[in-house]
Amino acid sequence: MRFGWFFSSDRNLHSTSSLFFLTLPLSLSQLSSCKLRYRSIMEVLSFSFLALLLLKLVAAQSATDPIEVAALKKLVDYWDLGRSLNLTTDPCSQGAAWSSQDANPRVACDCVGTNCHITHLKIYALDITGEIPKELFELKQLMDLNLGQNVLSGPIPVQIGQLSNMQYLSLGINNLTGQVPSELGNLTKLKSLSFSSNNFSGHLPSDLRKLTSLEQLYIDSSGVSGPIPPELADLKSLQIIWASDNLFTGKLPAFLGNFTNLRNLRFQGTLLEGPIPSSFGALTKLEDLRISELTTEDSSLDFLENLTSLSILLLRNCRLTGKLPERLSTFSKLQILDLSFNKLTGQIPNSFQDFASLQYLFLGNNNLSGELPANIASPGLVALDVSFNHISGNLPLNSAKLGSSLNVVGTKINANSLQDKKAFEMLHCLQGNTKCSNENVASSFSIKCGGPDKTSASGIKFDDDSEILGAASLYTNTNYNWAVSNTGTFISNPKGPQYIARTDSQITGTLDSEIYKTARISASSLRYFGLNLKNGLYTVDLHFAEIAIEDSQSWRALGRRLFDVYIQGKRVLKDFNIEDEAGGSKRALVKTFNANVTNTIMEIHFFWAGRGTCCIPYQSTYGPLVTAIHASQVDVESSTGSDKKGVGKIVGIALGSAAGLIVLASIFYVWWTKESSGHLRVNTDSPRK
Repeated sequence: MRFGWFFSSDRNLHSTSSLFFLTLPLSLSQLSSCKLRYRSIMEVLSFSFLALLLLKLVAAQSATDPIEVAALKKLVDYWDLGRSLNLTTDPCSQGAAWSSQDANPRVACDCVGTNCHITHLKIYALDITGEIPKELFELKQLMDLNLGQNVLSGPIPVQIGQLSNMQYLSLGINNLTGQVPSELGNLTKLKSLSFSSNNFSGHLPSDLRKLTSLEQLYIDSSGVSGPIPPELADLKSLQIIWASDNLFTGKLPAFLGNFTNLRNLRFQGTLLEGPIPSSFGALTKLEDLRISELTTEDSSLDFLENLTSLSILLLRNCRLTGKLPERLSTFSKLQILDLSFNKLTGQIPNSFQDFASLQYLFLGNNNLSGELPANIASPGLVALDVSFNHISGNLPLNSAKLGSSLNVVGTKINANSLQDKKAFEMLHCLQGNTKCSNENVASSFSIKCGGPDKTSASGIKFDDDSEILGAASLYTNTNYNWAVSNTGTFISNPKGPQYIARTDSQITGTLDSEIYKTARISASSLRYFGLNLKNGLYTVDLHFAEIAIEDSQSWRALGRRLFDVYIQGKRVLKDFNIEDEAGGSKRALVKTFNANVTNTIMEIHFFWAGRGTCCIPYQSTYGPLVTAIHASQVDVESSTGSDKKGVGKIVGIALGSAAGLIVLASIFYVWWTKESSGHLRVNTDSPRK
């Protein structure tokens, strides 16, 4: 057909094109050629349109503030993070690997329109070092900054106050120094603030009062000291306060009782004075309350009346007086109750048989009397400590289920059903004026604490002390010439209830490395007793090596273990730091003292007074640690004029002629000094700072 009308059936052709073909008589070949040309033109136009659209999208894509990009790049270079943060692309690029919630290091942003700002920066536990650089404060939109668990040094720059959008700030576990800057008070949007486990000095700044949105405050082991500013009474939104191991002075603040949202409150190892304010009775949301080492004034337990949400209640060495409240047994969530080292009197209430969820009960070193409730060893109870009280009568029913976690040493309880009956009878003499027996008189004892027997290079044979102890235990060696008593539980220990520390590392500074590779540890109180000893003067060698805290350039080496040591009731070491004295971890140290035995028993008491860090390199790294003990009677005649020497040894009492007699006489007097209760002074009262 040479002529005719053509109607396009291609619905993709434009309508004007169809009209064009209607007006022209074309051959079929011409029509086909035109159609192909049209499609080519349309494809070119479509590609051009798409290209223009992409260019427009690229031009409109969000980008990070260039000042923040430059600052971040300097931080990455300063802390050598280039392998983790490759900033060849925009830091706020969507889907960047470093923006996920679990990324470390992490950079995350908020974008409005085409403008992006860095709001989250996490560089956590990567051992970054040096001072906090000024470039950090160019990231002015930061809301969440986590630099915890590193080795940062120097002060917190005052420019920190410029980050006014900050809600979460973590600088904990570092090596920061100087005073805590008052400019932190400018961060009024803060919900969580942590600068715990550092080396700050001076007082808490009163400007922190402006942080009225603050819900969590972690300042434990930070180094701050002095009175707690009364202005902090404005922080009524607080839910968590960790403030242990700081040298705070003055009264325990009554205004804390106005923080009615508190769920967790910790003030252990401070210099604060009692009493515990009655205002604490309003803290009905408290789940975890830990206070210890209060001085000066006595405290009452009356404030506990309505604190029924408690699951952990630890009030150790707080000068508590009065009787145990019967109402405590109605606290259905209570799992750990530690009221040890106080002055509580009266009987343990029969209602203490009715605890619904109690697992650990520590009532040792009080003035409790009467008999134990028959069914106090309830099905859920894991450990029971009533040591060093005036309690008498029989062991409770079902006490056998507690196994090695029942401690009644220093009481008058009938020991017929105890596994360590003989040792227990020996230790009866720690009560009152009872004279201890001396059937098998010894002049020395040696203990390889926490490990199998070892013989030293000098020929001393240290007895096996690898017995597994519980949270309230008494164990005696097979020859009945020494015993060990442990009380306390490591709360939240990821390794479980362990009371022995071990290392495979070589111990330096000694010819006896193997002796130092295991140690006894305790969460509260660890006592060793030498039994059936000849009366007289003894030399006591205490062997130590810090084998749990690292000696490295990592944050894992920033832990500080502090504890006290008493011999025969007299404190001979206070805030003792093995690592500091030995010049590093995994280094042997021997401390030497003299002690007088007048009643055939020697007591060596290692006591944690709430001092030192709690959680470096892992949770529950604290409390006393000892690797070996050797005590031997002094030959007075041959020792006159001689010095006992050793690595790091310190002689507590020097023997001389007339001076030696005076010292011996004074020790004898101290040993026989009796409390009003009639107890010998073998540390049956609360250790005092």
